[in-house]
Amino acid sequence: MARVPVHEALKTPAEGTPNPFKLENPGILELAPPAPRNLEDTGLKLGLLTDLALKFFYYHGEASGAEVTEQLRLPWSGVVELVIDHLTTEKLVDLRGGKGFGRVSVDFQLTDKGREYARDALLRTTYIGAAPVPIDQYNTLISQQTRELPTVTRKQLELALSHLVVPNGIVDKLGPAVNSGRSLFLHGPPGNGKTSLAEAISAMFGGEAYVPHAIEIDGQIIKVFDTLLHHPVELELGRDAHGRRTTFEMDQRWRLCRRPSVMVGGELTLETLDLIYSDSARFYEAPFQVKANGGMLLIDDFGRQKVHPTDLLNRWIVPLEKRVDFLTLHTGKKFEIPFDQLIVFSTNLDPRELVDEAFLRRIKYKIEVGDPDEAQYRAIFKRVCEASGVPYVDQAVSYLLEHIYRPRGLALRSCHPRDLLHLVKDAARYRGQPPALSRELLELAVEVFLVDV
Repeated sequence: MARVPVHEALKTPAEGTPNPFKLENPGILELAPPAPRNLEDTGLKLGLLTDLALKFFYYHGEASGAEVTEQLRLPWSGVVELVIDHLTTEKLVDLRGGKGFGRVSVDFQLTDKGREYARDALLRTTYIGAAPVPIDQYNTLISQQTRELPTVTRKQLELALSHLVVPNGIVDKLGPAVNSGRSLFLHGPPGNGKTSLAEAISAMFGGEAYVPHAIEIDGQIIKVFDTLLHHPVELELGRDAHGRRTTFEMDQRWRLCRRPSVMVGGELTLETLDLIYSDSARFYEAPFQVKANGGMLLIDDFGRQKVHPTDLLNRWIVPLEKRVDFLTLHTGKKFEIPFDQLIVFSTNLDPRELVDEAFLRRIKYKIEVGDPDEAQYRAIFKRVCEASGVPYVDQAVSYLLEHIYRPRGLALRSCHPRDLLHLVKDAARYRGQPPALSRELLELAVEVFLVDV
């Protein structure tokens, strides 16, 4: 695959040529970390790279220089070539022949001495994969790309929320909060769509961000890339004069991904906010907030965690204020890392009962998501019916409001139309009749669902 420099990748395609990019923020390519030309550019020590190569040979068996290059995500020339030369000089690998031209296509295999060294390397850490990015390179790029966040307009926000019934007042509060890229507290009664709002914000947040496979600090490796949370964007420019596919050059230890969105709930503890070290694997897993860097971190159902909310929030007072976090290796060494994401707290509880004034001051935006009024309740019911293929009957909703909600003093909730309609469909299926907003089916649904509190 032919590669071209980033500045070539940014050129506008010729007329009639399909745009090769499907990026929401093409300017992100300007920040692409350049491919290292030599060992010094990687920021890593030769010993760490030889350990990674030895472990790869140990599990893979015979492998070519090109396969080691692909595994480490580093260039052959000037980097992997140097690693292989070191391994052959130290008689840790043997030449086994090859199928192409040049040393990059030659196959290598561990010697007895090499297998012994590989076992020693595995005792230090079992991490096998892409070479890590040094912490200083990581911190620099994360801080740069955060400054490149695109501005969200009212039109974009309205489009992102178009599947929800949302009061205009909330839309106009959410817009500045999202553009701030800092912190947001969504609070209000349960069932009114706080999580749905946060998920819509995440989808609208859009854009792309660079995520490393792993980072390195003091020889320790921290795994960052998570296939469940990070979704790579594969960029292709088209084909060159020889018909070969082309892409832009960058450090392959990084992946260009859709802006990450991480949601955590009751599983959140103080331990999961720090590095997670495995005694058996002997490397670290990055905490939630690091995996969310450059994107959004949603703390759903805040206040329901196993740990007291004050303890969690005290842990984040400095990061929220300074936009940097401090993590600790199992050796006791502390280091600084960016805390660069839109962090959203969503709770059904009164924020004043959860946290003190000092912390609330650090949450820049506090938005209440209240109960819908009757017009909004009808609009939600109509949308739910249309989505479910059940005919909407406005008189049926009027019956609910006049004979169920008002007499019993029940609060309207945005989730009620969806939940009631599910129960109506369940009852209709049981009776062998088509679902409909009939008085009989609605009363059955109300009897088992709406409870006076």
